[in-house]
Parts: sequence; C-alpha cells; structure tokens
Amino acid sequence: MGGKWSSMDPSQVEVPELKALLERDPYLQPYETDIRKRYALFKDYVDKIETGSGNLDKFSRGYETFGIHIKEDNSVVASEWAPGAQELFLMGEFNNWNKTLNSYKKLEYGKWELHLAPLPDGSCPIKHLSEVKLIVKNHNNELLERLSPWATYVTQNRAESATYKQRVWCPSAENVYKFRYPKPKKPESLRIYECHVGIATQELKVGTYLEFAKNLIPRIVRQGYNTIQLMAIMEHAYYASFGYQVTSFYAVSSRYGTPEELKELIDTAHKHGLYVLLDVVHSHASKNTLDGLNMFDGTDSCFFHSGNRGQHPLWDSRLFNYGEYEVLRFLLSNLRWYIEEYGFDGYRFDGVTSILYHSRGAGQGFSGHYDEYYGLNVDVQGVVYLMLANHMLHYLYPEVTTIAEDVSGMPGICRPVAEGGVGFDYRLAMAIPDKWIKLLKEVKDEDWKVGDICWALSNRRWMEKTVAYSESHDQALVGDKTIAFWLMDKEMYTHMSILSPPSAIIDRGIALHNLITLITHALGGEAYLNFIGNEFGHPEWLDFPRAGNGDSYHYARRQWNLVDDEMLKYKFMNNWDRAVNNLEEKYGWLHANPAYVSWKHEDDKVVVFDRAELTFVFNFHSVKSFPDYAIAVKTPGTYKAILCSDDKEFGGESRVDNNVKHFTKPEPFSDYSNRMMIYIPCRTAIVYVRET
Repeated sequence: MGGKWSSMDPSQVEVPELKALLERDPYLQPYETDIRKRYALFKDYVDKIETGSGNLDKFSRGYETFGIHIKEDNSVVASEWAPGAQELFLMGEFNNWNKTLNSYKKLEYGKWELHLAPLPDGSCPIKHLSEVKLIVKNHNNELLERLSPWATYVTQNRAESATYKQRVWCPSAENVYKFRYPKPKKPESLRIYECHVGIATQELKVGTYLEFAKNLIPRIVRQGYNTIQLMAIMEHAYYASFGYQVTSFYAVSSRYGTPEELKELIDTAHKHGLYVLLDVVHSHASKNTLDGLNMFDGTDSCFFHSGNRGQHPLWDSRLFNYGEYEVLRFLLSNLRWYIEEYGFDGYRFDGVTSILYHSRGAGQGFSGHYDEYYGLNVDVQGVVYLMLANHMLHYLYPEVTTIAEDVSGMPGICRPVAEGGVGFDYRLAMAIPDKWIKLLKEVKDEDWKVGDICWALSNRRWMEKTVAYSESHDQALVGDKTIAFWLMDKEMYTHMSILSPPSAIIDRGIALHNLITLITHALGGEAYLNFIGNEFGHPEWLDFPRAGNGDSYHYARRQWNLVDDEMLKYKFMNNWDRAVNNLEEKYGWLHANPAYVSWKHEDDKVVVFDRAELTFVFNFHSVKSFPDYAIAVKTPGTYKAILCSDDKEFGGESRVDNNVKHFTKPEPFSDYSNRMMIYIPCRTAIVYVRET
C-alpha cells in the first residue's frame, strides 16, 4: 500500500461526525486538517481493500486460505506470502524431510501456493500433529528453515532445543471442541481480572488451560469480576517475556495445553457469564528467525519495515510495516481468528504507544501538548492501522470491546472512527499505578497530598473511557514490588497470622491497601482492572524460571493457600476486593458519570465524592479520627453506611456502627445545599447510600 493519500485533497475529506469531536474539545480545531488527513488515509486503505479483495470481511479471513489446509477430500492446499523468496518448499515427516521435493508455485504479488493430492488409499498425506517446515530459498541460493506465519500449533521441547516445531493441527471431528454456551453481552461495567494461565497454579510448574478453567474461573466469579483478560496466549518462545515477544501469531501457547483445551477454558468462562479479553500484541514481534516472523522470506522486510525503522530499540524486536497490504491482511485476520476460532470477546492492545509514534515512545515524555499528537513523530500508518482494526471489529462484532495501552494520552483514541478518532472503547489509565508506586516509594503516607491523589485519579479526557487500576503486572515482576509488598514486606513473613502479635505495619498496610483499591475503583475510570493475586495482597514478586534463578518456579505461581487460610490476614484484603466489586455490580458507578469530588482537605487527609447515587468518604490520616465530620450531600434524606473498610471482616477495628442513620440538614456546604455529620476514623473508607 505504501500509505499514499487518495487522489482528492485529504484536507477536504468528509469525516462524518468530526463536528462533535471538535465541539467537545475546541483545542483540536487547529489540527482539523491533520484529523481529516488521517481519515482520508483510512478511507484510502478501505477502498484499496475493497478493490483488491471485495470487502473487509473477505480480506480479514486470511486464515482461511493462508497456511496449511486439509480439504474434505484429504488433499492439502498450502499458501504463503513471501515476496523476497526465490523459491519456496514444504518439507516434513510426510516427505521424509526432503527439502526440495515439494515446491510451491509462484503467484502474483509475492504469493506462493502448493497442492498435495491424497495418498493412493485416499488418506491425507499430512497427518494430525505431524511436523512440517517451510524451506525458503533466498537470492543467495541458501535454503532457510522457517515456520509458516499462519501456523496454528507449535510445540517446544526444552530438553532438546528452545526452538518451536510446527505441527499440523487437524484433529478428527469428534476431537474438535464444540462450544456449548452463548457468549455474554458486553458488560456495562467492566471489572477485569487480568490473568496469566501459566502462573495461575500454586504448584511449581506451568499451569494449564484446563486447570485454569476448573480452579480459577469459579474463584474469579466469586470475587465479583465479570471479565477476564488472558495474557501470554499468543505463542512466545521465551516464557519470561510475559508473552510480549510473540513468535507465532496464530498459535496459542502449547505450554498450557492444546487449542481445543483453550476453547474449553473460554467456553467455561462464558458458562459462568465471564466476558473474555485477549491481550493482543500487534505492536512488535520477536526477532527469532527459526520460529518467528523475522527474515521469513530471507529479507529483513516482508512483514516489517527494513532497516532501523523496523527495529525497536528497547524491546529488541521487529516493527510491522502497517502500510503494506499483506501485513494488514495478516494482522486484521489475526484479530478475526481469535474471535472466530476461540470465541474471545474483545482485546486489550499492547504497546499502542509504540504503534502511534516513530519514536516508539522510547525515552519520550509526553507533556500533553497537542503538537505531540499531530507532529512529524506520529506514525500515521500505525494510527490508521488501529483505526482500521477498530472499525472492522466494531462493524463485524457489535459486542466487542477494545482497550488501548497508550501512555501518551493521544486525543480521540477512544472516540469512534467516524468522529476522526482511533476507535478504541477504553484506554488504560497508566498514570494511576505510577502515581501509587511513586507515593509508596518516596512519600510517607502522613505527607500524601489528597488533592494530588484526586487529580491523578480524575485527570482524563471527557467522554473517553479509561480502565483504572492501582498496580500493573509489570510492578509484580522481580526488581519491583506490589503495593502490598511495599506496604508490608518488613513483617509479611512474621505477622500475617491472626494469632500473631498486633502489628502497626500490617494494620497500616491492610488499611491503606483497601483504601487504594476503593478510591481507584470508584474515582479512577469507567472500568477497573486487577492483576491476578493482587486482590489479596499476594506476597513477593513474580519471577519466571530462567538461568539466573536456576529455572525455578517458586515465584512463577500464585499462592492461593494464603488467601484460603482463615488463620491468615490475606483474607481481609480479598474480602474487601469482593465487597467493592459486588457493590459496584449493584450500583454501577463504573458506567455512571464521573465522580464529583465535593471535598478534599489536606490537613485532615479527607476526600469526599459522589458517584452513582453513592457518597464515598476517605480518611487517609494516619492518626486523626473525626467524630462529627461535616460532609456535603447532594440529595437530602436519611443515609446509612453500606460499606466500611474498618469492619472486622476487612481487617479493621469495628469503630463504626453501620446501623447508625445519618440525617441531612438543609445547610449549604461545599457546593451542595445539604450536609450531614459522620464519624470517620483514621485510615478508613465508608460508602453511604440514601434510604428510600
């Protein structure tokens, strides 16, 4: 494609709903031409796809033709795109590893095709699970061993080699998993449980899809989450990469089980009403050549930009050429594949900042000035690929959800493509976990500025939805600490038993952990995310088996026994997390208008805000409790506490009587026309509701 503009003046291209975008944010008006140019390129891409492939639906079903396919008559048709290859061959167990016996026919536009007839007895020449390899003859006449970019199943034998082998996945009809349960509707409030199948077990090993389905899904449902986000599913050679160095984009990781077993996991999630997101990595790819996309056709381009533009300086990986027709087919079809084949409901797009900018976000701080979002550093081809992906997904799958991991804060990224936006439903509120970790590392909680905390939690673009979270999976990795570990690591090994002597460190840690969870949940966005185990303050870090730790799985697991043990205090944070989720399910603050902060007092360390007809009160003070504290109330009436972090079940001291009724007085206070008096102990959060 090359990313050329359409023949008409792009600044004059009609963007259907651009007026709404510009009215909502007048600061975008000087950049109207840039927005129109992006939309013009998007339309140009769509036009070229429709001209070349009929329509976007057909174009994005590349997995139906590319790769190896066994037909009903047991013949084999194999297709590839390898524009830099001189010749292409298929070898494997089926031809006794003869490298040049079965050659592909060269077609137009860098495509190749191979046909294998059924065997004389009518059976297929390539059997289920048999190993195959592509042989690429480059222009130096070298024969290079490669895996098909469209491979759907690859396996690794670490005892022999870390390199993956491609195996043809074509189980008999009775062994193909058949989905039994309908997909759930998109939740109004996304309460996301971010999880990694491999570490979801307590045993010193890699967990499996079926273990996750049996053991984790009921736990997640009990905890009040309605969505799971699966990490590290797309095949990756290096386990410790957390799944972010993808080698085979169409193969689900075989280290956890088979494709059919992943289908069973997703079907089980749907049975329990869970919406399932895939953490999809289209921002870069592994540099592996023997089992990755790198140098696939013998050149440094093919799927990627050639030269420096195709290299990510920090991630040591390859960068896609989003302006190339067949790369778009590969990536868009990849999104279709995981929905059509496995039943995923939506995506969290990793590394979106890298896609949006030529700098890939490396070493770049974003000030928020709009020139940064429309200057020469913007990779317009990357922007338009994301527009195309979101347009396609939302058009074909109305119940889909897409989430952008973008640290730059580009305007319009979560507005529809028809407005000139990028089309995501949500962006991750990446500044929030950074804020909490900075406070925990550098500032005593006695010195926290509650106004600063409120700003970090509420600073987001109007009508662009965000996913709030207090800590990311990165912060769980070795070398950093989770929030619970920052708060309590000094005594976590000695004072987490309910029979151990009282500990000011543990009491403070649990209290602040609960406050951080609730204020992030209720003030920070329009969806909420928790990383597996953080809901109960999982101790220690996450460290995958590697040479540096003797290939140990000790830290590459979740210690569920800690939260399940009634004699340990982890249950208090778990109880709180579940209570918060259940309360959100009842009142729906995540899909209500953003909270209005009516009070923030630096000396008292008190924050008051209301959202979804609830009044939230936080006292972050380390020692001060207030017996008659005035708070502003929007609607007059009688109020009662329906959630209090000081209750015994949440690790508190039961200083608040939740049966006490609070009566408002018609006295103006802090922007509202009513006030009421409450008792708010130190390091406590209370949620009030008006009785009707």
